[in-house]
Amino acid sequence: MSMAIASVNAASATAPNWLREAQQSIADSASPGGLLDTLQDATADNPGSIRTFLAKSQNNMYALAQISQSSQSTAGALAAQMSAAANQKLRDERVALAQKMNPQQCNYNLPAELDPVIYFENGGSFDTTSNILTMADGKQFDTTTGLPNHDPNTIIRMANGAYLDTKNNILTMSDGTQMDTITGLKITV
Repeated sequence: MSMAIASVNAASATAPNWLREAQQSIADSASPGGLLDTLQDATADNPGSIRTFLAKSQNNMYALAQISQSSQSTAGALAAQMSAAANQKLRDERVALAQKMNPQQCNYNLPAELDPVIYFENGGSFDTTSNILTMADGKQFDTTTGLPNHDPNTIIRMANGAYLDTKNNILTMSDGTQMDTITGLKITV
């Protein structure tokens, strides 16, 4: 049996472990493995070489079949993964289009807010935040109670129930009679 020495490339000759690489190359060429090893086992020097050849051929066939099957399963898995990704992308695009074409409906109407102050043609005004109606003559009424509105800072309350409106200079007696404090005249409505 002759032994062939594998050629060593120039890049390996300059590598730091070139001696080990050369020895490994010689050892690899001594037992090539695979089909070449199988054919070397089938020589006339080796009794039962056909049986060995067939066994190694069968092992090689199983190895090639496994490689082929592994490649097919990997390709199938890749195809399934790509299909799932494409399907998910298409589904996402359809959902986005449906949302764009059918915007979500609001089931309520936004409340319309009043202006903070509403002015009337006759010169009066209505303050919607404090519910105070101011007449053209300056009188103010609380719209929730209907009573005249007085600023608490301008009212002086008396012990008998009467009170003095210092802003308008009106004294209101406990029986409801009103007097102008500047002129002393009784105010009639």
